[in-house]
Amino acid sequence: MANIEIYTTSLCGYCHAAKRLLAQKGVSYAETDVGRDSSEKAAMIQRANGGRTVPQIFINDKHIGGYDDLNALDRAGKLDALLA
Repeated sequence: MANIEIYTTSLCGYCHAAKRLLAQKGVSYAETDVGRDSSEKAAMIQRANGGRTVPQIFINDKHIGGYDDLNALDRAGKLDALLA
């Protein structure tokens, strides 16, 4: 199973959509809420090559991007292979 990490905030609709898509795929993930900890947000920005918006999603340490990117991978039929 893939190692999935997602940086979120509690009020972010795109974060909830990303988590819902991952749940539909039956995979678990580690979630970090950057709205509560500025050091976590700084770490996310650095790790996401300057990406400041949430969600920021990583699969097996590879930066996927946000919800739109995750959804595009799913629509293209490429997400399941990454999650395997």
